[in-house]
Amino acid sequence: MTTYAIHVRGLCKSYKNKSVLNGLDLSVPSGTIFALLGPNGAGKTTLIRILSTLASHDAGSASVAGHDVIRDRKEVKRSISLTGQFAAVDEVLTGEENLMMMCRLSGLSFAEARKRTNELLKQFQLQDAAGKRAKTYSGGMRRRLDLALSLVANRSVLFLDEPTTGLDTISRRALWEMILALKQQGITILLTTQYLEEADELADRIAVIHGGHIVAEGTSEELKARVGGEVIELRDGNDELLTSIPTTGGLTDIRQTINELVGLYPPDTRIGIRKPSMDDVFLALTQESTGTASKEVSAG
Repeated sequence: MTTYAIHVRGLCKSYKNKSVLNGLDLSVPSGTIFALLGPNGAGKTTLIRILSTLASHDAGSASVAGHDVIRDRKEVKRSISLTGQFAAVDEVLTGEENLMMMCRLSGLSFAEARKRTNELLKQFQLQDAAGKRAKTYSGGMRRRLDLALSLVANRSVLFLDEPTTGLDTISRRALWEMILALKQQGITILLTTQYLEEADELADRIAVIHGGHIVAEGTSEELKARVGGEVIELRDGNDELLTSIPTTGGLTDIRQTINELVGLYPPDTRIGIRKPSMDDVFLALTQESTGTASKEVSAG
């Protein structure tokens, strides 16, 4: 029987008469990575704030680790860790001092704090930079330290609100490996992101949020299957993408689509066929939710 670490029903939230969440439903199975994918303003951060007790909702219900976010606020706080969009570290202190301070504030004795600090420095590959001030850290190192700080106390649920924003590709992938390692420890992770590849790589399940509600949910493969069988790509002589068009994958549909394109693009235009990506899924689903869906899902 599936148990859920996060359970949300009919959640609504408005700011100054602007609706941000509109009857949102969400269930996150325990011990999984669940990605919430959506553009800016879709309601991702608002949902995280409500689930972490930093904001209240107007209607509906939400529980985390079996505790209602309103009635059992203290128990929710004891069950969660949160890493926001920007690293919340003390730049004057060293990485080691940041961790020691957080450990002591969390109620650990000096000996316990020292032990936990060393564990986290090792886990997040910060031993060599432990004695350096945080202001000298690279973006990737700061994010690793920030994540380590959120894990000083053992918690069953971790909220990651766009954790890799602003990181380069190498730093982003390094953080991905650490996030996957946390899942192996049994931690439930709710991840919000604008990076489609990030959701594809990390998440057991993905929900696409648009206009304050979930427009689709499933595994990466299930969502890709909703777009169609194959995607036709047109590229110019410089290999720049001109357009992407979903098809059913059948020979008749592919041939008809290509015939329709003849004469619309220069003779040197190259045609390729590939499997759907999360980019195709995201664009197609958000277009559907606003009533603007069309056969063309991406244009350069």
